Amino acid sequence: MSRKGVGLAAFDRSRLTSAQYASHGSSLRSANASALETQLAVFRSLLQQFAQTHARDIRSNPTFRAQFARMCAAIGVDPLASSNAAGAHSVWAQLLGRSVNDFYFELAVRVVEVCGETRGENGGLIELRKVCERVARGRMEGAEVITEDDILRAVGTLKPLGTAYAIIKVGSKPYIRSVPKELSTDQSAVLEAVQVLGYVGVSMLMVNLRWARPRAQTALEDLVGEGMLWVDKQSDEWEYWSPGFMLENQDLGGLLPG
Repeated sequence: MSRKGVGLAAFDRSRLTSAQYASHGSSLRSANASALETQLAVFRSLLQQFAQTHARDIRSNPTFRAQFARMCAAIGVDPLASSNAAGAHSVWAQLLGRSVNDFYFELAVRVVEVCGETRGENGGLIELRKVCERVARGRMEGAEVITEDDILRAVGTLKPLGTAYAIIKVGSKPYIRSVPKELSTDQSAVLEAVQVLGYVGVSMLMVNLRWARPRAQTALEDLVGEGMLWVDKQSDEWEYWSPGFMLENQDLGGLLPG
């Protein structure tokens, strides 16, 4: 009986020790969370001082503006969001000297216009670089320089419109998709292959991607149906071209939209 009593006592001590460890761990987590919140508050205060000191550089230098945005993101500050609901302006609004809705909303509207103007050429998928170039060409002399980073943030403000506007990667290049349909893995692979020569064919996909003919044909036909590829039927084997590539090179002879 004595051996059983010792065992029960040891069991009670073990439970007590576990409870003490759990309590201590909870206290440590609470203390660490409090310390982290204090550090973040200090960082935010320093960030505000930095923004006020370098406001002119942030307004005029797009590279500096992008670096500042990354600094904000690193500590969880959204420069496009208002600091409170009582009519406060966002960090961008304070730096740009006007409402953020004026700067980024106008830029987002222009992005939508460019996507709409070119949808017949690319089926609703346009390289981010090309959008930036088109937007820049249409800006007045003396206006802020627009960068791809600004375009990315402008597209982010279109999220309330749903999935119609999004940034996707095709290979290593960012594109703006302005149609709600998601690209399949096969369609993305085809578009990445098109970037090399400007076109692909069924046999090219079969050799380079090791696809069966039906798989390659299906992916190409789907992209033609979406207007993202045009088909040249004059060759021995049909060639599926990027509309943007053909328009850039001003060589549309013999191409028929599928």
